[in-house]
Amino acid sequence: MARIVVADDDIDIRELVEFKLSTLGHEIVAVSDGQAAVDACQADRPDLAVLDVMMPGLSGLDAVRLIRADEALADLPVILLTARAQESDVETGFGSGADDYITKPFSPRELATRVEALLSRSR
Repeated sequence: MARIVVADDDIDIRELVEFKLSTLGHEIVAVSDGQAAVDACQADRPDLAVLDVMMPGLSGLDAVRLIRADEALADLPVILLTARAQESDVETGFGSGADDYITKPFSPRELATRVEALLSRSR
């Protein structure tokens, strides 16, 4: 079982991700913006973070940059989950420090597979 921070300002998507990952036995900390995600990661380091890119206040890209800049979190696996699907968006996502990039609409099964793969590589 892993502890996963999930940040998305869309409550339906946040609940879908939370439901899918919790059915796999993971403990989910769900928040609605990037700053709350960074705060949750700093308060109690998770095993993985799943971040939306476009959120009010601190974006997912900015959240990844802050996570990478924090010595205690620098190696935390991060998946960006976003509607931004242009090639330049994907490049920006990986350039910000993300380990994986999933575009919406997404398959919950694919998300689960990628989460499990990233968790197994990081252990």
